[in-house]
Amino acid sequence: MTLEALNRASRDELEHALGGVFEHSPWIAARALEARPFASVEALHAAMVAVVRRASRDEQLALLGAHPDLAGRAARAGALTNASAAEQSSAGLDRLDDQEYERFGRLNAAYREKFGFPFIIAVRHHDKKQILAAFETRLGNTASQELETALSQVFEIARLRLAALIAER
Repeated sequence: MTLEALNRASRDELEHALGGVFEHSPWIAARALEARPFASVEALHAAMVAVVRRASRDEQLALLGAHPDLAGRAARAGALTNASAAEQSSAGLDRLDDQEYERFGRLNAAYREKFGFPFIIAVRHHDKKQILAAFETRLGNTASQELETALSQVFEIARLRLAALIAER
């Protein structure tokens, strides 16, 4: 879709086109549409980020909770969204050996236990070793630090998804 077409599209068309930019959270796209017309993909992204920043803490936590565990059960069962599956595949997370799956499972469980939501990282920027190192490092964060870090990662994932989805012209 082009940015021009996005600016002219109906609300339903936009919600359908942009509803998956933030994992299982079409409410973000719906609220961001009030800021149309968008001068650029960056302006659209900024509007969507602003929606999340203005959202309640419960909505922010629900957004984080909508993300799948990295190399988790949903991934192994083939139940990820197309975007998440492609992203995890780009980092090699669909090709782990049993020992690596076990390590990811332990880290996912420890992270969820501590923070109450899944570990989120823009995997397109990392390989599995970097992801594992980030897991270990971020487990040392405070709850407030990690909420901000996780949201920042969600914003980067959304930026990458928007860039792939929308052409400037």
